[in-house]
Amino acid sequence: MLRMRWSSQVLCASLLCGVAHLWAQGALPSPLLVVVNQGDHDISLIDPVRGTQVATVDVGGITGHEAVVSPDGHTAYVPIYGDSGVGRAGADGDRITGIDLPLHKVTGSIRFDHGVRPHCIRFDAHTGMLLVTTELDQSITIIDPKTLMIVGTIPTGQAQSHMLVLSHDGRFGYTANVVPGTVSVLDIKARKMIGIVPISRNTQRISISNDDRLVFTADQTQPRLAVLDTASRTLKSWITLPGLGYGTAPTKDGRWLLVAMRTLNQVAVVDLRTFSVVRSISTAAAPTEILMRPDGNVAYVSCTGAGTVAVIDLATWKVTTNIHAGKDADGLAWAK
Repeated sequence: MLRMRWSSQVLCASLLCGVAHLWAQGALPSPLLVVVNQGDHDISLIDPVRGTQVATVDVGGITGHEAVVSPDGHTAYVPIYGDSGVGRAGADGDRITGIDLPLHKVTGSIRFDHGVRPHCIRFDAHTGMLLVTTELDQSITIIDPKTLMIVGTIPTGQAQSHMLVLSHDGRFGYTANVVPGTVSVLDIKARKMIGIVPISRNTQRISISNDDRLVFTADQTQPRLAVLDTASRTLKSWITLPGLGYGTAPTKDGRWLLVAMRTLNQVAVVDLRTFSVVRSISTAAAPTEILMRPDGNVAYVSCTGAGTVAVIDLATWKVTTNIHAGKDADGLAWAK
């Protein structure tokens, strides 16, 4: 059973009103870019308008990798994965930390009753549930954020189900299973695994096209990107890359796919009409995760090796600035 241990059960109404007033007046930045810093065991809260870090919040002891923000923009959830990488020996995380963004403080944690290495967390906009990969249970765990209870699980049928992406229509989920190098296809409503697509011996990260027809994951044995057809649940084709790919994200117009290439310190731009790389953009060291700004004009790229976030102008395909974050900056989330 899941338990929520909230350090502040009830917040003073006048304090909440004061925070709301400050946020409305611009004293507290809105929106916020949330960056998970693995090496510092904290998150950076970044004002994306000014391009500056306004606060950091310690997530508590060992490392979080990913984050998600509630639809109202007030709460960030950071799964505490452990102190090692996927498939490596180390501590097994057993909780998700809740962070009040206006107050810049941890307000509690959702604890599992055993180590599960929770990693990638998403909000299901269609059900209002939190979905998180729980690697050691080879599953996705479904959490009701209102009651803070586990309400279900979805088996992935594979080890190391590390990253998760949801279709925009809410029907399906897809996990990148690092080793054995597969993608699990999940029926979200039925809460069951309905397919496994072989990719390679090792695959990382995952994203989905805006029309839900294609899923992308990066082969870690060769410089290429797998393209899955969601209708047939099969591997459709490969996109050749200049170097090993990692995090990916489509642009808002659906025309381009950005691919982080950590070993080259570059982001590749793929034309989704031709499935070919048309340009590469130099970044700081080890670009890892890519997040599109909601207006579609900017891409944020966490550069793990530099502890920064590269800001790419999608009109000019140039890095306009590098925002300081923290050591081993990785997961990104947007708070409106």
